[in-house]
Amino acid sequence: MRMKTPVKGRSSIEVVVVVLPESSIMSLASVLDPMRAANRVGGREVFRWRLLSGDGQAVMLTCGVPIAVNGRFSLPLGGDLLLVIGGFNLQRHAGKRFLATLQECARHFDVVAGIESGCWLLGRSGLLNGRKATAHWEELEDFARAFPELEVIGDRFVTDGKYWTSGGASPTFDMMLHLITERLGPALALDVASIFVYDQMHSPTDIQPFVSLGRIEARDPELAAAIRLMERTLERPMTVAAVARRLSISQRKLETLFAKGLSTSPGAYYLRLRLQVAHRLVRDSGIPIRDIALRCGFDSLSAFSRAYRREYQASPLKMRSANRAGVATEKGGERLS
Repeated sequence: MRMKTPVKGRSSIEVVVVVLPESSIMSLASVLDPMRAANRVGGREVFRWRLLSGDGQAVMLTCGVPIAVNGRFSLPLGGDLLLVIGGFNLQRHAGKRFLATLQECARHFDVVAGIESGCWLLGRSGLLNGRKATAHWEELEDFARAFPELEVIGDRFVTDGKYWTSGGASPTFDMMLHLITERLGPALALDVASIFVYDQMHSPTDIQPFVSLGRIEARDPELAAAIRLMERTLERPMTVAAVARRLSISQRKLETLFAKGLSTSPGAYYLRLRLQVAHRLVRDSGIPIRDIALRCGFDSLSAFSRAYRREYQASPLKMRSANRAGVATEKGGERLS
C-alpha cells in the first residue's frame, strides 16, 4: 500500500515509534536516523515522530542504554506510519493489553511495520493473517511454525499492503530508505544513504535493489560520471547540453539516464545538488551568504535567494538564524531530537 505523496512544503509525515525493552539500539537508530537525515537534507520537518513505550516509562535497551520516550502506547492514536520495535522476552513486555491496543491502532495508520521481533507482535495480533512476512534469519523457522497462516519468506524486509516486516537493523535501514523512495522520491533516498556512506540499498525482495552512488558507478557508469561532473562544476555550472557533450553522449540519452535512475531531469538534479551544498554552508558555516551564492554557481544574490526559498521554504538568512538558535538549544541540553 503506497502512502499518499505529500506536496513539498505541506504537512509532515506523522510517525509513531513504539519501542519495547530489550530491543536493539541499532534497530532503533535504523528507524530514527534516516528520518532525521531526511529532515536535514530536505530542509524542513519531512518526518515528525513520537517515541512511545508500553507503559510510558523509559525503555532499557539490550546494550544497557535507557531511552526516554514521549508517552505511553495507548488509544486514541493515529498517523501515517506505526513502527513497532521488539527484541528479547516479548511475552514479558507485551501482553494482551498491548496486543489489543496494537490491533485497534493499526486501523488508523497507513503503514504498520514490525521491526526485528516486532514482526512477532504483528503476528500475535492477527494483523498479518494471510499475508507475506519476514523475521530475523535466526527465527524464520520458528516464526513460520508459530504462524502457519502466514507466507514467511527470507527477504531482508517484506511489504504486503499496509503491513511491513523487517528482520533486523540493517534491513530496517533498507526499509526506511524504501519508504523515503516511495514517499519522497529516489533522489532524497540517495542523499540520505550517502550521508551514512551506505553503498548498497535494497528493495523489499533484494532482487531489484535501489542503490546509492557506489553501486550506480558499476551499474550506470554514465549516470555516475554525469553526477561527478556536476559535483566538480558547482561554481560554474554547465548547461545540460554541455554536460552531455563532455560525456560524449546525446542530451536525450543523458535525460533518459536521469529519468530512469533518479526520476528527475539532469537540470533539476544539478540545481538541487547546488542548493544542497549551499544549504550545508548556510547551516554549518559562517561564510557570507553572497559568497555561498557565488560558490554554488549563482550570479546574483537575488537569484540564489529565490531558488533557495523555493527549495527550503525560507530565505538563507532566516535558515541560518533558525539553525543557530537550534544549535544553542541543543548545547543547553533541552532538545532531544
